[in-house]
Amino acid sequence: MLALFLGAGFSAWAASLPVARQLFSFDLEPFGPREEKRLALVKALKASWDSAHPNCDSEQFVAAALDFPKNGKEAVLWYLGRVLSEPFVWEKIHFGRVRRHTLMIDEYRKFQFSGVLKAQKFLQTFLSPALTGIVTTNYDLVIEYALGTRTFNYGNPYERLLGRGPYPVSQWRSPVILKGNMPLAKLHGSISWDEHDRYTDGRRGLTGRALIVPPTPEKQTPDALRPVWQAAERILRHAKKLLVFGFAFNPYDEATINLLREAGCKLESVLLIDPVPQIQRASDIWPRSKIMACSSPPHDHGAINYWRLA
Repeated sequence: MLALFLGAGFSAWAASLPVARQLFSFDLEPFGPREEKRLALVKALKASWDSAHPNCDSEQFVAAALDFPKNGKEAVLWYLGRVLSEPFVWEKIHFGRVRRHTLMIDEYRKFQFSGVLKAQKFLQTFLSPALTGIVTTNYDLVIEYALGTRTFNYGNPYERLLGRGPYPVSQWRSPVILKGNMPLAKLHGSISWDEHDRYTDGRRGLTGRALIVPPTPEKQTPDALRPVWQAAERILRHAKKLLVFGFAFNPYDEATINLLREAGCKLESVLLIDPVPQIQRASDIWPRSKIMACSSPPHDHGAINYWRLA
């Protein structure tokens, strides 16, 4: 039995989404005056922070931002969701008005995005009854776009998502239901979730109201995500082999590392896909497992397949 653990490096590889150190490159196009104002505020806050803390990283800035005055905190949290939505949001004319459109999980035009196709090609290699599930620290929607709602569930098969499907006239006439058998556990939440519901697109990320755990040195898991962590534990406990793609095993990510250590205590083999694989850190987590490493596909496609089939 096999499980996948996908970190920020996976979405960076597939869809060029930023990892933590790249989050504040401000490479996004704001929609309208409200977003321009928010973006300007985040830029000013980050510049001020960098001036006072020249040797600190993005995670430390985000941690500090959680204690900023309300407008500053909300602007930074909005930015975190917004920057990971950027490749999949655009303006369109609807009945003579300019509106924003966010790519929906089952929307047919997702296949126009090379990052979605790249992720889909990789993930489909592992889709079989032997796959216990996917665990991820990412809150973007690259995995959902790649799989589609007929392939995965968030721990509860046949859960109904809010929002529209590919092109239905109204949601009640064509509800979007997660019909897949493969569980997907998003440890840090999603830009398509809030504290009460789950949606068919990343609009929660655009509004700044998404249920996400910001990238900080001491992450606090909201109670709303407890069932997700329980699902992740089940996925890992049933696996004998684990593929880890793009996760750095940073010591400050203590809760995630403890989950990997405790739930993965019976793993026989672990494959790290990373340009700079943290083999020693992985060995410390799984001292009884065989740790292997390779670069990302297609360069090491043969090595990945060999490990998968061994």
